[in-house]
Formats: sequence, C-alpha cells, structure tokens
Amino acid sequence: MSFEEAFELMGKDEAFRATVYAMNTLLTDKGIYTAEEFQSLFIEHAINFKNRFHGKSQRDAETFPEAVRANL
Repeated sequence: MSFEEAFELMGKDEAFRATVYAMNTLLTDKGIYTAEEFQSLFIEHAINFKNRFHGKSQRDAETFPEAVRANL
C-alpha cells in the first residue's frame, strides 16, 4: 500500500491520528524523549484544556501533579 492509498483509506481525522502515532513512535524509539515525558506533557495539556474553562492560568503550578511540575 502506498502512502497516498493509506491516506485515502483513512480520511483526514484518522490520517492525523496515524501521523501522531508515527511521530511519537519514531521519537521514542530514537530516544528523543521517553514515554514518561510524553505522558507528562499529555497530562499537562489535559490540565490546560480543563483549566481553560475555569479561568486558570495554563501553567498554574498548584494544579499540576508533582511529576508534571518536575518537567516544567
């Protein structure tokens, strides 16, 4: 299957997911970042997303778990 065929098969939303999957797999396999670092940033984004609706600062240190604050 070619890249173009794969893209056509999945459509834009699933192709975006496939892109994120491929990029994260490459970056972790090459040691650019660890799965733990990825998860920490993922959690940070989820907290930012949640806080946008509560008027809190995106980097309000009191709302971040210790593991996330350690990576800020």
